[in-house]
Amino acid sequence: MAIVFVDLGGLAFALFMIAVGAVCLYELYEMMGRWRPAPAVGFAALAAMVIAARYGTERDVLEIGMAALPVSFVAVVARPKHAAATVSIAGTLLGVYWIGFAFAHAELLRQLPHGGAVMIDVLVGTFLADTAAYFGGRLFGRRALAPEISPHKTVEGLFCGMLIAILAVFVAGLYQDWLTQGDALLLGLAVAVLGPLGDLFESVVKRDAGAKDSGGVFGAHGGALDRLDAVIFTIVAGYYVWLGALH
Repeated sequence: MAIVFVDLGGLAFALFMIAVGAVCLYELYEMMGRWRPAPAVGFAALAAMVIAARYGTERDVLEIGMAALPVSFVAVVARPKHAAATVSIAGTLLGVYWIGFAFAHAELLRQLPHGGAVMIDVLVGTFLADTAAYFGGRLFGRRALAPEISPHKTVEGLFCGMLIAILAVFVAGLYQDWLTQGDALLLGLAVAVLGPLGDLFESVVKRDAGAKDSGGVFGAHGGALDRLDAVIFTIVAGYYVWLGALH
């Protein structure tokens, strides 16, 4: 389904980004319930940032992101006190800056020349790397990567995932005459490095929230955040790598 909307582009893709981003935000704010974030601010900021990316510029996206800070402050201090205001504000802004900016960057990337194809390259590289890391860890894993954060991840699995990410994007570039081998390697390297960081980042959030999964959208496979944690990091990296390549 994601590939269909990437191909469509335009307003349809922007609305799809808002919808998927809203699911991710909902899961995050549900996990952080005891910290009392202000979900309305997060959802409004997400939608505004994606629309700004569709019809405006990077500057418009940044301005909305920054405006979310004072708006979060007003929303939190105006309601009855059930949690520390600073914690509530921080929780609200985590959703805006982690998820909102990422989905706005997906829209920005889609609008660049060949942006849709680059996005698919990033998605394929990220998901193949995740699969390779899982099976590589099962087959060869000996040394824990970050036992206090995610006890099942291994150094060997990380290496397998990173290798496949680079190879996947590089091979895709061989069939795209507008993507140089150097740019394909750089894009693959960005996916290889940022994907695992995104995965670990979400693991830290879940650990602090005391949650095993972010949600149940995918049944036994967890929630939307569990499936997109790496993509949320790699899609932003993909945008800046490709933007730099174009200039």
